[in-house]
Amino acid sequence: MNYIAASIAAGLAALAASYGNGHVISKTIESMARQPELSGQFRSTMFIGVGLIEAVPIIAIAISFLLLFQ
Repeated sequence: MNYIAASIAAGLAALAASYGNGHVISKTIESMARQPELSGQFRSTMFIGVGLIEAVPIIAIAISFLLLFQ
């Protein structure tokens, strides 16, 4: 049972992070196309946002390891 819970936690976290990253990147590209003079600022803000989004699956992997090795 622990294996199933750990795999569901890791899988859903990866799915949600990829969905969030896709939205952030697509909106950043859209913003760069509308205002090319601010593309540097958009890019740096995008990297910060993607980094914060990627923290979620890392935490989920830690939780799934806790579930797995209890």
